[in-house]
Amino acid sequence: MSAPQNHPYHLVDQSPWPLTGALGALITTTGLTKWFHQYDPSLFFLGMLITLLTMIQWWRDVTREGTYQGLHTMQVTLGLRWGMILFIISEVFFFVSFFWAFFHSSLAPTVEIGSFWPPAGIVPFNPMHIPLLNTAILLASGVTVTWAHHSLMEGNHTQATQGLLLTILLGLYFTALQAYEYYEAPFTIADAVYGSTFFMATGFHGLHVIIGSTFLATCLLRHLLSHFSPTHHFGFEAAAWYWHFVDVVWLFLYISIYWWGG
Repeated sequence: MSAPQNHPYHLVDQSPWPLTGALGALITTTGLTKWFHQYDPSLFFLGMLITLLTMIQWWRDVTREGTYQGLHTMQVTLGLRWGMILFIISEVFFFVSFFWAFFHSSLAPTVEIGSFWPPAGIVPFNPMHIPLLNTAILLASGVTVTWAHHSLMEGNHTQATQGLLLTILLGLYFTALQAYEYYEAPFTIADAVYGSTFFMATGFHGLHVIIGSTFLATCLLRHLLSHFSPTHHFGFEAAAWYWHFVDVVWLFLYISIYWWGG
């Protein structure tokens, strides 16, 4: 346990998790390369296991520091807020790169893909089918997570639980529909620049939905364990911010790639 401090800042204890996290990321990316070239996913799954165990134990320590040890003072919470804001900004630019690649290829199609968009032989998805349903699902999930947040601020434990649970279920529903869409896709990631930009952009967004659903599920568990109060619940706020970011990115994906680009 940390020694008592006479200042509002949190000087963290020594931890093995940055090291194991770095090793997990290295093994995961190396294993992914091995999987692509040698069709052997074992190293990739080992790296994912190390990363997952690191995440669970690191977040457990952060939860303990903020909930039981009282180390997340107002000054520390402010730093966490700025950290989350800057992280989301970095994620915005991550997706900007995919939109840049898509518009670079679609606004001035080269002769190699027939000088028109979508390229010859590509049958795009109908934006009025599953993509529109997924749009409605994510917009509804934005409403339910906001409902959960306001219920938490008002001290309404039951409605906060219901809102969080509904948001998680909607996120899982979105993921299931996107998996079905991928399964039925008439083109692959190898089908010209359309396939590569489509699956990279929508695939990474789908990964972010899975991460966000996990984030919210963790918050639901913490809420049931009474870790949050109406005035001290930044962990939930961070999850809600992340979920709203995922919603907004999907709106841009739907309008640009599914509706306009198709």
